[in-house]
Amino acid sequence: MHLIVGLGNPGGEYKYTRHNVGFTAVDTLAKKLAVKFRRRKDYLWVKAIIQGKPVVIAKPRKFVNLSGKAVRKIAIDFGIENEKIVVIHDDADLPLGTLRVKKNSSSGGHKGVESIIQELGTRDFPRIRIGIGRGTGNLKDYVLSESSLSEKKVIKEAIKICLDAIFRLVKKGVDETMLIFNRRVKEPRNLKIKV
Repeated sequence: MHLIVGLGNPGGEYKYTRHNVGFTAVDTLAKKLAVKFRRRKDYLWVKAIIQGKPVVIAKPRKFVNLSGKAVRKIAIDFGIENEKIVVIHDDADLPLGTLRVKKNSSSGGHKGVESIIQELGTRDFPRIRIGIGRGTGNLKDYVLSESSLSEKKVIKEAIKICLDAIFRLVKKGVDETMLIFNRRVKEPRNLKIKV
C-alpha cells in the first residue's frame, strides 16, 4: 500500500499560499477519485484505489516544518513502509511549474521534508517536487503568500501532471516515473490518467 501525502500548512489563511501546493495536489487527487477526507488528531486521510492498488491519501494537520510527526504516525497507523511513502511538496529551487520526481535525496532545504527525514530516520522515500520559483525579496514571505492568477494557471497544469506521475508511480514504481516525468511542465503530455 502506498501513502500519498501532500505538505502544507493547516488553516484557511494558508489555503492558497505557494507553500500549500502539496495540499492542493492531494485535494485535486481526492476530487478526481471522488473520495472525501476523514479526520484524525494529527492528519486528514482517505483510502482509495489507484491502478487497482490500495492507497492512503493524507494531509498532516501540523505546520509544514512539523510534517514528519504526522507522516510517521500515518505510516504506523496503516502499516506503510518508508519506500511506499510519496511526499508531494513545493520547491522554490525549481522554476515555476517544473515537476521533478526524486528518491533517496536530501531535503534540499525544505523544512517539511527535513522533518520527515528526521522522524522516519531515512531519506529513502519518493518525492514529487512542484516548482514555485523564488520570486524576489524574502523567501519566507514569498512561499507564505498567495500566487498570482497567472502563476495559478501554471501550477494547475503542473498538478495535472503530478496526478499522472502519482498514477504511474503506484503502477510502475519510482524509477520509471522519474524517467518519464522529470521535465518541464510546458512539454507535451501524452499520458492519460486511468482510474
